[in-house]
Amino acid sequence: MINLLIMAKCLSSICAVSHVAHSNDFLYGIIAIPARRSLEREKIDSLEKLSDYSEQEIRQLRGFGKNAMEKLKNHMKEHHVSFKN
Repeated sequence: MINLLIMAKCLSSICAVSHVAHSNDFLYGIIAIPARRSLEREKIDSLEKLSDYSEQEIRQLRGFGKNAMEKLKNHMKEHHVSFKN
C-alpha cells in the first residue's frame, strides 16, 4: 500500500512537470501543427505580422495546403485582417 502511495505521488509530480503550457498559442485550434510551426519559424506570432505577408508567400510554407489556407483566411476575415497585396 505504501508503495502505491509513493508511486502515485511520483507520477503526479511527473505529470505536473511534463504538462507545461507553451507560450505560443497563436492560431491554436485554427490550423494544424505543421503550419503553425512554419509560422513560428518565420517569427509570425500575430495576425498583424501575418498581414505583412502575401497569401502566396504563406502558401509556400510547409503545412499550408488548401485546407489550412481556407481556415487561416476565414480566421483572418473574422478578425478584419487580410494578406498584403
